Amino acid sequence: MKFDSKLIHGGISTDKTTGAVSVPIYQTSTYQQTELGGTPAYEYSRTGNPTRQALEELIAELENGSRGLAFASGSAAIHTVFMMFSKGDHVVVGNDVYGGTFRLLNTVLNRLGLEFTPVDTRDLAAVKAAIKENTKALYLETPTNPLLHVSDLAALSELAHENNLKVIVDNTFATPYLQRPLDLGADIVVHSASKYLGGHSDLVAGLAVTKDSADGEQLAYLQNAIGAILGPQDSWLLQRGIKTLAVRMKAHNENTKAIFEFLQQHEKVAKIYYPGDPNNPDYELAKKQMRDFGGMLSFELQPGANVKAFIEALDLITLAESLGSVESLIEVPAIMTHGAIPREIRLRDGISDELIRLSVGIEDKADLLADLNQALTRA
Repeated sequence: MKFDSKLIHGGISTDKTTGAVSVPIYQTSTYQQTELGGTPAYEYSRTGNPTRQALEELIAELENGSRGLAFASGSAAIHTVFMMFSKGDHVVVGNDVYGGTFRLLNTVLNRLGLEFTPVDTRDLAAVKAAIKENTKALYLETPTNPLLHVSDLAALSELAHENNLKVIVDNTFATPYLQRPLDLGADIVVHSASKYLGGHSDLVAGLAVTKDSADGEQLAYLQNAIGAILGPQDSWLLQRGIKTLAVRMKAHNENTKAIFEFLQQHEKVAKIYYPGDPNNPDYELAKKQMRDFGGMLSFELQPGANVKAFIEALDLITLAESLGSVESLIEVPAIMTHGAIPREIRLRDGISDELIRLSVGIEDKADLLADLNQALTRA
């Protein structure tokens, strides 16, 4: 099947018992066993649940992986993946990552003896220089949050594998609709599925997909042992959201291009971060590596413009955390999503106090442009 059809018919898309075209919500904690000491398909819903399994098989198929796993949040998925490593292990990490990921690595996992070195993963020489004898993995986002930097996954994977490292990619911004990291050499993909995959601001979930079946077995063991699994209600909602990913992403992409062109011409906009900008140094790589440029962009206003006045003047676009939903969401990373990162590190990595991140929804583009225009006037 083509990808757009896989979204609807991939994985376990119907109920084999009844023929229901929507996988039922198996709202149960445990399962009757017919034999003492036997090997039932399901025994306890932390270990396995049919609704969650349908979702897990679907995301594995969409990412062209061997094993998919669903978690209670994106952070839970990332945390569980990092539990594949041990005290004293070192990981090279992209320097432009979600603030919650920074917090997890630098205030939680480092206390367990894991070591991390932040690097601009667009710079292969810098990545190579950061590798040490105890380095076990490379972890990155592409495009990154919030500066939309794009890294060369094929080249990074080749470098990492030459040094026996696992490559772990957060594919939240791109989704498998735009980019499939496992096809480009990565070993593990993670998602905050609360974003584009769910698409409707009605659930919190995380996903992980492994290329190698042995990695999948290890991660499944950790998923069961740690227990941060996704419940059946949210598993069902997420599978339903994924079915419309293609039509939503096409609308996100179209609207974002229109907004980029509008902001590019506006006198109060100083700088735009968007992979689809032909003047962006990552543009050619983004064209090669991604199906389209996505629904995210960040920008800065001209000096003297009032960011607070601009944000609060918006009527249609919603001031809120998160992204990837049908409604447009806007935020200031330094105050909101990346507030956990110390200011000096944010500024060093290019996240200014005035940076604005916009997740472009699927509203009518004329309404979005009108809202931005009136708010910029009041800024």
